[in-house]
Amino acid sequence: MTAALALARNGFRVTVLEQSERLEETGAGIQLSPNAARTLIDLGLAPMLRPYAVAPTALRVLSATTGLEIVRVPLGEAEQRYGAPYWVIHRGDLQAALTSAIAGRLDVVLKLGMQVEDFVAHRNGVTVSARGRGGLTDERGLALLAADGLWSLVRRRLGHDEAPRFSGRAAWRCLIPAKEVAPEFREPLIHLWLGRDAHLVHYPVKSGRAINVVAITADSSNAPGWIEPAGRADFVAHLAAEPWAPAALSLVRLPEAWLKWTLYDRAPVRRWSQDAVALLGDAAHPMLPYLAQGAAMAIEDAAVAAQCLARMPDDAAKALRVYCAIRRARTAKVQRLASRNGARYHLAGARARLRDTALRMIGGARLLRHYDWLYDWRPPAALSLS
Repeated sequence: MTAALALARNGFRVTVLEQSERLEETGAGIQLSPNAARTLIDLGLAPMLRPYAVAPTALRVLSATTGLEIVRVPLGEAEQRYGAPYWVIHRGDLQAALTSAIAGRLDVVLKLGMQVEDFVAHRNGVTVSARGRGGLTDERGLALLAADGLWSLVRRRLGHDEAPRFSGRAAWRCLIPAKEVAPEFREPLIHLWLGRDAHLVHYPVKSGRAINVVAITADSSNAPGWIEPAGRADFVAHLAAEPWAPAALSLVRLPEAWLKWTLYDRAPVRRWSQDAVALLGDAAHPMLPYLAQGAAMAIEDAAVAAQCLARMPDDAAKALRVYCAIRRARTAKVQRLASRNGARYHLAGARARLRDTALRMIGGARLLRHYDWLYDWRPPAALSLS
């Protein structure tokens, strides 16, 4: 939907084919770092997002065993430093803002319950075959941007046949009413607890009315899918590689119901496009969730793809090649760093103590500066058309 809005603002008519029958408030929280927030604000979404977003003042990194703070990274200065805020928000609220923005435009059509089955590129663009309640229909357009996720059908059709790789880990998600948690956890902070073979992240969403909780643990189940209901006992059993601090345990023992998400990965690929067809977001570069950049990279993709197509509307294939060339190195770097963070987060023993000492010595302000290249991103002002 971000891509659709960006394209429409650049003068294109857009049809969005969404396989879900209806848009529901599913999922949990999402971090919109300044590079993502800036793009959404540029698309006019700030009035719809600000009432629901929380701007954390800091990221607190804590030891899961002792409960002591390792380092505090200042995020409250993000808007002054990067020209855009650092937000955390519920995915449903982000989706509602995007849906509302689309509903107000005559140049964007959202079609639900449409499962793309095939596509053909030709001299006049692309024809997409999608199956809905009324059977198989064809949609024709100048280009196809495939944001169909980790298990992308379009990615396979472009010749990338390798299957996603099971990471050996799972994410566990839940929302807790803010009134049920300790007062310290209601503050506008992102808490990151580092433990052996597991870590825990939580922060307020929905204007502070709910606390989003995500834990990532080792897991042997490799069933693909986004959501699998799970209970408290199953989750806590996966968490208990070593004793956890009472404050962390008191939080995760509050909810009875959890949603489990098995984590898969894919290696970066060099070729995201073919003719007037290109991949976007997780379909091109799925991210493990250790840098909180999966959605941000897709949002960046949307802005650049729309910009390239606007600059070269008469040659969509070339425009999409340029889009891929611009995005390839940055997204591959983020993929690598996210994977590396996953190993660092889950250290134990002497290696964990060395990590914690290094973080303390660097300090929160310097840690934030290490990510200036990530958070201060803007769409390129000038595009090389070669």
